[in-house]
Amino acid sequence: MADTIHAFTPVFIKLLKGPVEYLEKSSWEKLVQYRAELTGFLQQLGLTLVLDEQDGYAYIKHSITEEDTTGVSWAQRRSLTYDESVMLVLLRDMMAEFEVGEATHRELIKKRREIKEYAELFFKENASRVKMLKDIDRLIDRAEENGFLERSENHDVADEQKFRIKKIIKARVDSEILEDFKQQLTAHAAKRIQHG
Repeated sequence: MADTIHAFTPVFIKLLKGPVEYLEKSSWEKLVQYRAELTGFLQQLGLTLVLDEQDGYAYIKHSITEEDTTGVSWAQRRSLTYDESVMLVLLRDMMAEFEVGEATHRELIKKRREIKEYAELFFKENASRVKMLKDIDRLIDRAEENGFLERSENHDVADEQKFRIKKIIKARVDSEILEDFKQQLTAHAAKRIQHG
């Protein structure tokens, strides 16, 4: 029958809205189960399924280049400011350190305070430290809105709020970008020391 709904349709709809993670158990199982059928279907739409079973995330991306598109976009795209990009790289760096260390858990959980302390080293001191910390708070909130952080438990004290740093961040900031950025930061820090 031509009007039969594909078994993978619910997962396809979820993927159109954003990445799917292994923590969403039923969606993840369907995604892995119907991977081949979904891949074939997406190719017909000019889309590619990116599925990382080891890190437990999947998303769709355009398989055609920007120049080939006629203004139609299936997947959500978010452009980030420079500071938002810096925050992403810092979160990705925390993820890299976590994976190299003796991780006893699969997920990286950090308190807002810990993320702020880490980020503070890389953001220029503004006229006021208070303003800088508020800016970092805003960047943490933006990272959450953009789907790279997820609140893992609520806390009355904002700085004690815990976040799960999502592994999908590795798809946005690969190890090459991370290395380039770290070299730039090191060079920038050296200049500040010389002129300070």
